[in-house]
Amino acid sequence: MATKAHLEGNKRYQEKLDRIAFYVDKGGKEKIKARAAETGAGSINAYIVSLIEADMGKLSDE
Repeated sequence: MATKAHLEGNKRYQEKLDRIAFYVDKGGKEKIKARAAETGAGSINAYIVSLIEADMGKLSDE
């Protein structure tokens, strides 16, 4: 079970982030999830962020 301090720390971290929501056709999420797994991105979020960064020419060397 998470402690009060842990929950407060999570809240402070999330305040530093922006949220973006978008919609895809039925079945699109599973296709994106499968492609993210194929590329080794680890998550849909990491996959989408890497695509956007690459498109913007800001892909880091991490």
